[in-house]
Amino acid sequence: MLCDDIFGRSLFSRKQREAQSAPGWKLFGKVPLRESPPKDSKTIQQEYEARASKSDQSLSLPAQGRRKNLEFEPLSTTALILEDRPANLPAKSEEEAQRHRQEYDEMVAEAKKRELKEAQKKKKQMKERFKQEESIVNAMVVWNNEILPNWESMRGTRRVRDLWWQGLPPNVRGKVWSLAIGNELNITSDLYEIFLSRAKERWKSFRETGSEMESDASGVVHADRESSLDLIKLDISRTFPPLFIFQKGGPYHDLLHSVLGAYTCYRPDVGYVQGMSFIAAVLILNLEEADAFIAFANLLNKPCQMAFFRVDHELMLKYFAAFEVFFEENLPRLFNHFKSYNLTPDLYLIDWIFTLYTKSLPLDVACRVWDVFCRDGEEFLFRTGLGILRLYEDVLLQMDFIHIAQFLTRLPEDTPSERLFSCIANTQMISSNRKWTQVSSCLSCYSDQGDCIKQALRNEMKKKLNLIPL
Repeated sequence: MLCDDIFGRSLFSRKQREAQSAPGWKLFGKVPLRESPPKDSKTIQQEYEARASKSDQSLSLPAQGRRKNLEFEPLSTTALILEDRPANLPAKSEEEAQRHRQEYDEMVAEAKKRELKEAQKKKKQMKERFKQEESIVNAMVVWNNEILPNWESMRGTRRVRDLWWQGLPPNVRGKVWSLAIGNELNITSDLYEIFLSRAKERWKSFRETGSEMESDASGVVHADRESSLDLIKLDISRTFPPLFIFQKGGPYHDLLHSVLGAYTCYRPDVGYVQGMSFIAAVLILNLEEADAFIAFANLLNKPCQMAFFRVDHELMLKYFAAFEVFFEENLPRLFNHFKSYNLTPDLYLIDWIFTLYTKSLPLDVACRVWDVFCRDGEEFLFRTGLGILRLYEDVLLQMDFIHIAQFLTRLPEDTPSERLFSCIANTQMISSNRKWTQVSSCLSCYSDQGDCIKQALRNEMKKKLNLIPL
């Protein structure tokens, strides 16, 4: 017991003595670690000036006879380059010191050049931004005062179409979209509230029973296709995540949930399909809740959207075949490159069409695509696809199958709007003197006859177009 006490006491006392006498970490093996309070900028400046004056006084002494302070603490990168080394290191030669001063001058000159370049770039960006804002204001006045009050008579004029192509001002975008999409289904705000109430009842039942099973008029129990609450919740959480306005806790989460839930009750034959949340979200950002639902239901009722969301394979193949006709016509090199890898349009077009490019393109660029899509219809969706391929043709020609598929699924976040629309404008939707609607109609005839092979459809359709007189 006594031994243990002596051993323990001597051991701990030794540790304490070691802790008191420990020199700590050392710089260059000379300087012990010092604990000092933080200095303000004025104190640091005064110390630096004092050191600089001492350094100037010592310049008259021989280099070898000079004694430098061992506590070498350079206050900036300038000091690191221009000051002599500590006394415990070999002194700089005159040539080395001259080289360091020259390198420092070059670094400063390069930094100033970069700063000037950045300043010029920012000035140019600000100038372009002011110009764009002025253009938006002018366009807004024209849309509000001239076009919208005379919508039916002016919507098809050349002037309005040109303004439309340049992109709609944000504050009139929702109104123009609603007018352009229309309301062929005759949905009202009251009808939306009815289906929203049904959706809420169904969600309540789902939480209580854990099942979404419903009975139809004949009493047969069935589950709506892909309309489960879990799927809608999951998709909402993945809708524009960087914005964090549609995720749980965000300002538009419940609104998006309501619009999608009401639609699954309105169209149980379609139900909820992944990708719908992106379309509904863009509409919600530009329209009031009921108006967003009306536009959403009517937009999804268009032939192209209905074909994709109902997964009508035959009609989807028709669209893919028509797309390939214009793909080969506009971009033959890239078309053959894709063909060599057996890379078919469904690998990238499905995602683009399902979300109307809102998932693949930056949101502002996607909204401009929507602007012209509302003007030109489904043709512009496929023309946009060809414009994207034209924009990145040189890059895609260097890629293999895997990298092409990955690239087209997630396009660069900095996709330039003006360059993309320039590429779209240079894409001609004419093949053998036939427009998109004529090519699509011709393919529909073959689809009706049961020919579901895309390559055969394309080849036969091209032969047919060459034989049919204009």
